[in-house]
Amino acid sequence: MADLMQFDLVSPERTLASGQVRAVQIPAAEGDMTAMADHAATITSLRPGVLTSEGPDGDTRYVVTGGFAEITPQGTSVLAERAYPANAEGRAALDAILQEMRGKAATLSGPEKDTLDKAADDLARAIDTIT
Repeated sequence: MADLMQFDLVSPERTLASGQVRAVQIPAAEGDMTAMADHAATITSLRPGVLTSEGPDGDTRYVVTGGFAEITPQGTSVLAERAYPANAEGRAALDAILQEMRGKAATLSGPEKDTLDKAADDLARAIDTIT
């Protein structure tokens, strides 16, 4: 079908998703964006947040901690620093990452602290969406 595109979500540990989807909602660094088939070629960095793929069988949600997305007219590839399914198992791992980020931020000062605090706040908001 012409309205589908290839979607791949990978992290250093594993491939989380690969298949045909209608759209991918991405937590881009400059704001949320939606990639669809025939999208203009774009590369963007990710902020911590919820990434949603809209497939023929429904939506699938993941939480990413950062990384990059490459969007082409044929598909979207997301290279995540860390990514987990938005479920109870993923939430446990994400809670541990959040605590690690908060602990590291407490040892910093200045712009580095501000950047890490913002990333931790974004991740906390994403975790709060997991039921």
